[in-house]
Amino acid sequence: MKQFAALVSILGTSTKTNDKLEALSNYFSTANDADKVWVIALFSGRRPKRVVNASLLQQWCIELTQLPVWLFEESYHTVGDLAETIALLLPQTTGNDGNDAQPLHTYLTQLVKLEKETETVKKEYIVTCWMQMTKDERFVFNKLLTGGFRVGVSQKTIVNALAQAVQLPAAVIAHRISGNWDPSTTAFQSLLSEEHASLDSSKPYPFYLAYPLEANPQTLGEPAEWQAEWKWDGIRGQLIKRNNELFVWSRGEELMTDKFPEYNDLNTLLPDGTVLDGEIIPGIDGQPLPFALLQTRIGRKNVTRKQLQEAPINFFAYDLLEYNHEDWRPKSLTERRQQLEQVVNGAQHPALLLSTIVPFDTWEQLAATRRQARDHFAEGLMLKRKSSSYQVGRKVGDWWKWKIDPFTIDAVMIYAQKGHGRRSNLYTDYTFAVRDGDKLVSFTKAYSGLTDKEFNEVDAFVKRHAIEKFGPVRTVKPELVFEIAFEGIVASNRHKSGVALRFPRISRWRKDKKPDEINTLDDLKQMLRLYGTAGGEQT
Repeated sequence: MKQFAALVSILGTSTKTNDKLEALSNYFSTANDADKVWVIALFSGRRPKRVVNASLLQQWCIELTQLPVWLFEESYHTVGDLAETIALLLPQTTGNDGNDAQPLHTYLTQLVKLEKETETVKKEYIVTCWMQMTKDERFVFNKLLTGGFRVGVSQKTIVNALAQAVQLPAAVIAHRISGNWDPSTTAFQSLLSEEHASLDSSKPYPFYLAYPLEANPQTLGEPAEWQAEWKWDGIRGQLIKRNNELFVWSRGEELMTDKFPEYNDLNTLLPDGTVLDGEIIPGIDGQPLPFALLQTRIGRKNVTRKQLQEAPINFFAYDLLEYNHEDWRPKSLTERRQQLEQVVNGAQHPALLLSTIVPFDTWEQLAATRRQARDHFAEGLMLKRKSSSYQVGRKVGDWWKWKIDPFTIDAVMIYAQKGHGRRSNLYTDYTFAVRDGDKLVSFTKAYSGLTDKEFNEVDAFVKRHAIEKFGPVRTVKPELVFEIAFEGIVASNRHKSGVALRFPRISRWRKDKKPDEINTLDDLKQMLRLYGTAGGEQT
């Protein structure tokens, strides 16, 4: 744990990718093999289930420190992170040294076993660990306990660090650490072996990601060299048919087969050894529907007949990664598309559709088409070089996403709360309101989009102008105006405003505007009428 805590400290404080890469590479070159497997799992989202809730951790810490509850809560509000608060408040120790020090995998394996144990057993183990750890080790341990383990390092950096340590190509590493594997039972050498990859019929390929196109598309060259498609607003996924089994993976490496029974019949219709890349989106009669309808299906263990009828899910296929058990990624997009069309047309299934190629002869013509994206429930266009292979991760040059401009609304900040991680001492999480007559109505929260300097300015304003205090939340004078950008809007009966926004963020601080110049609730409802959907319970 000591070595892992040191690694997390470097990754959490460094702002340079090369420093993070070096730290990870050194770790993978020197750490215990079982620890390496768990680190790969943790950094790729395979965290163990929470074995104890936050209130119990808080209670046990209060018992150990004998602090008044109000003082613990005040400390928590100041720090802004439960794991760090507990690590700071517990009596300081020197930790275990030498032969007494426990490796990371020992703790994680024990946490998995604790899931079905009684509260007494859990408390005894966790308290014992706390009293044997240093502050930094406790912080990491607590993050694992609370399920809040997040490190600012990309999957690409993890893959490149592993590639340096084990001398394998990064693309090979990315594929072998994907899929359905258990860090409790998988050995490091086995995980990275070709044999292990071939034994997992469900294993997806690493996704190829596009770069945002911010320049004029004319800089890309001749239009004839490019294929244009709609950029669908759904869940990126892979549909896999191997060994007469069907699997559906999301880009976030979540196995989602059971969530979409519409695809079940494809197990008998698709050729064996086929992997399709595409978008999971609701649709009827081949026409995409708003993303809000898909959200009604996400997270549900059991899908009802009513939900199947109201939000039928399609798979809009736009690439072929494997055919007849052969890896087709090195082939050109043109070759892959031709074979993809044969596969989809051969299946003849209403839930499996081809993503439409958008025809164009000039960039000006395509720009005009792009402006119609919202009419197709799309976010813009994808531009793909016809000669391109299917690569790994986000690469510059061959795949671009040309998104339409977001919606924007001017609003005033009315509440503020401290952030997390490196922003835990600053007020960086804000609630915004629009005008409704002579009242202010809250309608969204946002915590990204400002520079560090601007966050510091807003933090100073909150500390000077806070009116009321509700736990960690501060009511502030409604004086600061911000432009809020968002990708979509739906009706919501869970919000006072009656609407909910998709991907809200701060686009700029409107220091040129006064609070009485912000938008109104009627403006939001007009957007809802023109571009929104009836989401009902959407958040």
